[in-house]
Amino acid sequence: MAANKAAVIFNGLAALLIGCVAEAQTTPEHNFANTAVVSQPDVWRFVATPYIFLPLRTEGQATVADTTVDVDLNLKKTLELLNTAFSVRLEAWKGRFGLVSDLYYVHLNLNEGTTVAPPRNPQLDINIDIDVNVDVHQGWIAAFGVYRVLQGHFNESDRRYFWDIGAGVRWNRLRQEVKARVGIDIGRMPEVQNRLGGRKSWWEPTIGTRVGFALNDCLTLGARTEIGGFGAGGDDLQWNVLAGLDWRAWKTTSLRLGYQYYSIDYSGRLSDGRFAYDITEHGPYLAVTWRW
Repeated sequence: MAANKAAVIFNGLAALLIGCVAEAQTTPEHNFANTAVVSQPDVWRFVATPYIFLPLRTEGQATVADTTVDVDLNLKKTLELLNTAFSVRLEAWKGRFGLVSDLYYVHLNLNEGTTVAPPRNPQLDINIDIDVNVDVHQGWIAAFGVYRVLQGHFNESDRRYFWDIGAGVRWNRLRQEVKARVGIDIGRMPEVQNRLGGRKSWWEPTIGTRVGFALNDCLTLGARTEIGGFGAGGDDLQWNVLAGLDWRAWKTTSLRLGYQYYSIDYSGRLSDGRFAYDITEHGPYLAVTWRW
């Protein structure tokens, strides 16, 4: 049964790829060569790419209230802690000039609770409830102005290439909170609660570049990197590198598969002490792109 399902999936993907190539050869207005931004200099073109980043490994250190803990998560543990995630990349092009915006948000939450007996006299019919909640929110909104520096063919073939460069700003929001609650079940004994950490927001300059090379009418190999921070707002450096493949499966829709490496080194202070986030992540990047 599993082998039959795999064969059906493989045949379906092969049919899509063959159909894509055939359509690109018969309807050239939709292939890579004829959707280049400079071919329609007076027409606005738009691209929307919702994406998912699946970090196989998340490593580094997180600091709240002068207390630093090591972070080492695999994909399974990250998905267990994941509460909310949203990410999309938007582009608008006219000729060689483009506007690009990247929106990203992720919320991780860890809630650990336990009940213990009094340590000095565990025979007493008294329970102590201890709850610890760790809440991490990270998000940004980036806006870039982009220019297509190079675009052309290799050796007068249909194998096109392009190179974009851009610069802009990114607004970041980082929240790390640790909440602890201790309750004793004796009459109306009040709970003891404490909250450490908080949130930080900052603006930073960001630069980036992107290259692409068409393998055929449907497949484009590409890579991009974006670097920001440079000490602005406490962010020493924030950068990512992404390399992957764009598969133009339909006229206006393509699937993207790649691998991404991301790093941030932020440090600041709150009223209760040092507040820092020094994390690196790497893993698969999955996306769907719509063009109109």
